[in-house]
Formats: sequence, C-alpha cells, structure tokens
Amino acid sequence: MAETYDFPGDLLAGQEELHQVRAELSALLKRLPWSVEPLDGFSDDNGWRKVERPASPGWTADEQAEVEKLRQREHELAVFVSTHRYWAEFTGTDRVDARAGLKHTRTRNPE
Repeated sequence: MAETYDFPGDLLAGQEELHQVRAELSALLKRLPWSVEPLDGFSDDNGWRKVERPASPGWTADEQAEVEKLRQREHELAVFVSTHRYWAEFTGTDRVDARAGLKHTRTRNPE
C-alpha cells in the first residue's frame, strides 16, 4: 500500500496553486497564436510528417504580459514547493517518493 504523508498546509496550498497556474498557462498557450511575433504561414512535407501552420498575427502586449505573469508565478511556486523545509525530514528515495506523493495530492473539494 502506498505510504501517506502529513504534508503541511502551506505546502499543499502551494502545490495546488502550482497545478492551477500550470493548467491556466497551458489553456492560455493553446488559445494563443502559434508565434509570439507576426509570421507568415507555412507548409512543410519534407520531414517524417507534414507540418502546416497558418499565418500568425502574433501576440498582443496584453497576451505577452499575461503569459509572463503566469510563468513568473509558476516559477515562484515551483521554487517554494521544491525548497520547502518539509523535505528536510526525508532522504534519498523516501524524499523522491514523498515529492511524487505531493504531486498527486489534490486539495480541491469535489464539485
């Protein structure tokens, strides 16, 4: 049976916010044009599969700022979670197992 861990509340909250920020960033990047800068479309069938891209109008300044804000927050949270004092309680594979356990712990209430 998988071991359970008594993660501190701030660590759980940080990991949950990290999940949320990554999901929000991923969704935003999927909505945005494929190129930050305006570029012409292209088609290339010389590789192992055909690649096509439509013309990209580029990202607006607001879109670029939103992506940068989310990436910065993602970085802050990743540093907070990975350097949390809780990890000092573990060594070697126990630390790896505990960190993996945290990544799969969700604190959201069921909807």
